[in-house]
Amino acid sequence: MAIATTTAERLHLAVIVGSTRGGRFAPTVASWFADLARQRDDVTVDVVDLVETPLPAALPGFEGPSPEDAALFAAVTPRLAAADAFVVVTPEYNHSFPAPLKNLIDAHFGEWRAKPGGFVSYGGLSGGLRAVEALRVVFAELHAVTVRDTVSFHGAAAVFDGPAPRDAAGAGAAAKTLLDQVVWWGRALRDAKAVRPYGS
Repeated sequence: MAIATTTAERLHLAVIVGSTRGGRFAPTVASWFADLARQRDDVTVDVVDLVETPLPAALPGFEGPSPEDAALFAAVTPRLAAADAFVVVTPEYNHSFPAPLKNLIDAHFGEWRAKPGGFVSYGGLSGGLRAVEALRVVFAELHAVTVRDTVSFHGAAAVFDGPAPRDAAGAGAAAKTLLDQVVWWGRALRDAKAVRPYGS
């Protein structure tokens, strides 16, 4: 039986659109996934699109960002910090993930720490799964917990019919599994951190 969730109890989920390439397919995939997530009563969704929230090409040194760069960080960093969990939507470029996504990840640390993450990937024959495997190693270094199941679209442009996958039931079931795992870990980690800060 489903348990009713109050607004205060809902997990804050950041859906990160990891591609900035011209003609990108990422917004189609991300919009579909975010719309599914918004239908749940246990999460609130914030779509963080790296086109709309660009970071400087050069990351700040030990002295911190310049005043100009600080404004760019202010547009995205608080949103990542406020998230209880995240899902990255990524294509696969050359057996890995896009450089702007790596830039976003490397520019932050505490924002990922002791939070669960999931992946929605797309690409050609691999469906972006090699990008996901590369991301798992990166997020492990940042003390994030990545969930096992993914949503993967092989030949994504062909499997989508406008804004949604042709196999809506199959893709929706995969998205539900991913979200269920992210929500479980998100609640567990949020509750644990409320009792004892991570790393203490």
